Amino acid sequence: MSSSAVTSVSRSGSVPVDPPTGRERPRLTGVARRRQVPYLLVGVLLVLGCGLGGVLVASQLGDREAVLVLARPVTVGQKISAGDLREVSLALDPGVEVIRAGALPDVAGQPVAYSLPAGTILSPEALGDPLVPPAGRAVTAVPLERGQFPPGLQPGSTVDIVAGQAEGTTAGGESWPGTSWTAVVTAIEDTGDGQKAVATVQLDVEDAQAMAAWPTEDLHLVVVAGSAS
Repeated sequence: MSSSAVTSVSRSGSVPVDPPTGRERPRLTGVARRRQVPYLLVGVLLVLGCGLGGVLVASQLGDREAVLVLARPVTVGQKISAGDLREVSLALDPGVEVIRAGALPDVAGQPVAYSLPAGTILSPEALGDPLVPPAGRAVTAVPLERGQFPPGLQPGSTVDIVAGQAEGTTAGGESWPGTSWTAVVTAIEDTGDGQKAVATVQLDVEDAQAMAAWPTEDLHLVVVAGSAS
């Protein structure tokens, strides 16, 4: 068959043939369409998967709640202020006890029952009167008169309890060795006239025992820098 014959057959819509051999060329249209079907299915599945993932993420974000977290450390007995707290949005388990951000007005001014680090999620159990001291610590009361403690002493303050008199001797006439103990004030009660007070302090067990051996009139409380006000 001549090349002109091949050309005329092709133009007439007949099956094209290979000029050198005269064999029909394979039709690729149906094969290409069959190969495109799996890719279309994969695309549909990807779209559905992304949509489902978006729904799940939106659902989790919708369950997040604003709660109160400590912005800085607090000491046992310290009264919490608004500056001690910050809001954080968290996804919570149903059984977790937390304090919601909306309760800030009720929380401010309450004492903490434990010493807690910054970043602690505030819970109802963390608030209230100071609880039993941890192992190795003791709680004792120190009766004080005017001049033995600074005015405005507050729970949560870190103090040095200095034993001795200004002239360097104890009430019994013994030489004062410059003894002092570091403690945290967990409670303070005064008579209302600012002349006398009883400070409840927490300190190491050995320090508490040593301090108890000193006459209370020889003890002076010195507030340490960085204490709660």
